[in-house]
Amino acid sequence: MSALLELLRKTSALSGGNAAFIEDLYERYLQDPGSIDEAWRKRFDSLVLVKESANEPADIAHGPVRSNFARLAKEKRPASKFATERISPAGAEKQAAVLRLINAWRVRSHQHANLDPLLLREREEVPDTDPAYHRLADSDMDTIFNTGSLFAPDRMPLREILNLVAEVYGGNVGSEYMHITDTRQKRWIQKRVEGYRAKPELDTNDQRWLLTLLTAAEGLEKYLHTRYVGQKRFSLEGGESLIPLLDELVQRAGTNGIKEIVIGMAHRGRLNVLTNILGKPPSELFMEFEGKKSPDQFRSMGDVKYHMGFSTDIETPGGFSHVVLGFNPSHLEIINPVIEGSVRARQQRREDRTGDEVLPVQIHGDSAFAGQGVVMETLQMSQARGYSTGGTVHIVVNNQIGFTTSHPMDTRSTLYCTDVGKMVQAPIFHVNGDDPEAVLFVTRLALDFRQKFHKDVIIDLVCYRRHGHNEADEPAVTQPHMYQKIRRLPTTRSNYSDKLIAAGAITPEESLSMVEDYRSSLEQNSVVARPTLQDLEYPYHVNWEPYRHTGWEHPVETTISDERLFKLSDSLLVLPEEFELHPRVAKIMQERHKMASGDQLVDWGFGETLAYASLVDEGHPIRLSGQDCGRGTFFHRHAVLHNQLNGESYIPLQHLSEDQANFLVIDSLLSEEAVLGFEYGYATAEPNALTIWEAQFGDFANGAQVVIDQFISAGGSKWGLYCGLTMFLPHGYEGQGAEHSSARLERYLQLCAEQNIQVCVPTTPAQVFHMLRRQMLRPMRKPLVVMTPKSLLRHRLATSPLEDFTSGSFQPVMKEVDDLDPAEVERIIVCSGKVYYELLEARRTRGMRDVAIIRLEQLYPFPRGQFDQVINQYPNVKTLIWCQEEPQNQGAWDQIKHRFHTQLDLGKKLYYVGRQASAAPAVGYYPLHVEQQETLIDEALTGRINPSMNRRTPEE
Repeated sequence: MSALLELLRKTSALSGGNAAFIEDLYERYLQDPGSIDEAWRKRFDSLVLVKESANEPADIAHGPVRSNFARLAKEKRPASKFATERISPAGAEKQAAVLRLINAWRVRSHQHANLDPLLLREREEVPDTDPAYHRLADSDMDTIFNTGSLFAPDRMPLREILNLVAEVYGGNVGSEYMHITDTRQKRWIQKRVEGYRAKPELDTNDQRWLLTLLTAAEGLEKYLHTRYVGQKRFSLEGGESLIPLLDELVQRAGTNGIKEIVIGMAHRGRLNVLTNILGKPPSELFMEFEGKKSPDQFRSMGDVKYHMGFSTDIETPGGFSHVVLGFNPSHLEIINPVIEGSVRARQQRREDRTGDEVLPVQIHGDSAFAGQGVVMETLQMSQARGYSTGGTVHIVVNNQIGFTTSHPMDTRSTLYCTDVGKMVQAPIFHVNGDDPEAVLFVTRLALDFRQKFHKDVIIDLVCYRRHGHNEADEPAVTQPHMYQKIRRLPTTRSNYSDKLIAAGAITPEESLSMVEDYRSSLEQNSVVARPTLQDLEYPYHVNWEPYRHTGWEHPVETTISDERLFKLSDSLLVLPEEFELHPRVAKIMQERHKMASGDQLVDWGFGETLAYASLVDEGHPIRLSGQDCGRGTFFHRHAVLHNQLNGESYIPLQHLSEDQANFLVIDSLLSEEAVLGFEYGYATAEPNALTIWEAQFGDFANGAQVVIDQFISAGGSKWGLYCGLTMFLPHGYEGQGAEHSSARLERYLQLCAEQNIQVCVPTTPAQVFHMLRRQMLRPMRKPLVVMTPKSLLRHRLATSPLEDFTSGSFQPVMKEVDDLDPAEVERIIVCSGKVYYELLEARRTRGMRDVAIIRLEQLYPFPRGQFDQVINQYPNVKTLIWCQEEPQNQGAWDQIKHRFHTQLDLGKKLYYVGRQASAAPAVGYYPLHVEQQETLIDEALTGRINPSMNRRTPEE
């Protein structure tokens, strides 16, 4: 404490009369250094003691500080610039109260800001913002106080301080940012909102343009409402300020050097954004309302008009910006991770590592933002390695009602629908949608924050919905009070027009002319948005033409030469100096040395790694993500090695050669839905990379079923999108119970149609090698779903010799491996996956020569020609058996049995062998699992199928 006292003696401002004031400052400094004036912060920064024993900062006890002020005051040192006059203890207490009052306005005033255009609820009283709460009276209003860290003159009367904070924090903008722990970010926001008084700088031309945009937003909805009566359009009425918000966002982003903006948005207001922001020709929109299609849409089945995407190039003061609105199904908020993945791919294509050139924008609904878990998952990715996109601008179109029949208080447990954003310390700016100028202010503020700090930021556009959930809905049935107010409420455009007329910025005639001009443009089918650029030479455009009009049977060479194989193997097995592996990993690497030399057959992990090495060596980037995919859930991959000496990691696939493509492997956060959505979005924007998502267990993909149903299986059919995403789903019955046996193969096969996806079940390392190379090298981009193994990763028979990598190709059908006489074969077992090896070993043990076992390695598209060719090699076969581990109502059976009709036409009988139908994928008792497995193996080999088990199902 003596060192502290010596510092205090040298500081004349720290007089006894200022004790309460300074102690309050010091307490605030300890909690948040950025909350006090910079000069005081530097002074307190200097009060750091140094321990004699170590060069480490020591804590300063601040409790005894006040007791020393009186003694220090007796020294009567001259005043410094920090105190122009001596403050009495009572005055110091008042000063401290003023600073607490300012802080209260910063922290809590958003709760009673004027945010609701409908005035449905009384503005909340917040005691902290009342001077009386801090023992400040009317008699103090004209007293001059220090303003502390407020961005204002150093000293002001309390009355003016109150007016300032009320104007900044209690008007039509409610700012939430004091939850942020980074002082720089808080001070930056304070400077912007307090320095500009939460108002934009607009001249008359700016105001006229703002009115023009509101005219367009309102005009389109009214036009559609009268021309297409009763049709769903999910109008923007009540939230028209979204259009000037997006216009300002695009223009300011372009000015700041952003070259691409990718927008994710649900259906409400989508048609308005397409027409008035992106410049979609009204004629195309009208054709969609009339059930017609433009010629370029015939490559897909199409979708409802308010799910369709669009892209355009918009001119801005900083040059053109390529603006994309992503295709989106009705599943709320599921577009969020898809957009982030697309943005990440675009940023990597530009080598935009910080997100300065590509901006993601997400437009949410209020209740969906609060209620959908994928929002939290996507926010959690925002700063995670491998998923960050440099910050997203989130816009919540807050209609203040989740669904027409719901009560707003039933939609969440939080104060605001945006509270989930606080988990990533995103600033949140609530703004009254009926004040378009305030909307422009927070738009500029939000974008500039994102560009400055590369973090997510949220705009809560508080508005209302003039109609029900859709235009055929009658909202007053369940929300009578709200809709009585809405029907009496002038529109946002009307209010703003009246304001400008009153200010002399426009005349009533000019306002009316804007309305008429916009309607005339619609009737003439003229583009009503800002001018867009046509036939632009876009340097980062992806040319999808090579991937169109290609078939499954397109020939592709997937082998590599012996020389390349040995070279890649050597590079994969070189470690840095002083790199010590864990003993178990060291053993695996020793075995891989033997595999590379041909002394040991190649296992699954090394075969997969060779596929990656060959592709990146040829210039094809690879992105592999999932939970624990660096090591591999089942301890097989070890793409990332860890030094046991210092914990540093090393990825051999990143060190093959100087000119290789990038290999990125990411252990994802514990999410399926958002991460799979992200990888899908990445793959749709980057066809030149092999993008893989691996489930920790195959059944975990259940958590991402919306992504699978709405995007992966149907995106090509609905929207004409190409996507080469690969999914690894560990699958196989090893007695691990209902949750960790089945990847739900039946669900993927049920989704198969129109050549939309590939479903494969490879059983050898060479097969997975050729399959992955085929996926990348074949000029076709369709999703690949792979049932990957668990026990086969180390099965002694699930191996491949080196020559299988330097010759051959992926085989959709794998023929019998033993040397059987075709004439002696009377029965053929057809199967997929792990059960093959159990059948093979059991047949060999029994010495059976009359049963052949055929593997289907590609279940869809079904390889009919190859399948029939293999079966027809056996002239005396009368019985086909489909054998599977899964229950009868699951697995491939119901989706595969009709594929055998050509063989049935030749007189063969088809039987099912497997587990009985079951509600759960597998039993939970290991002994029962073993009994079931032995039974189905025996029945398949002998043909002695127990009728009481209800598994004999001949297909005539």
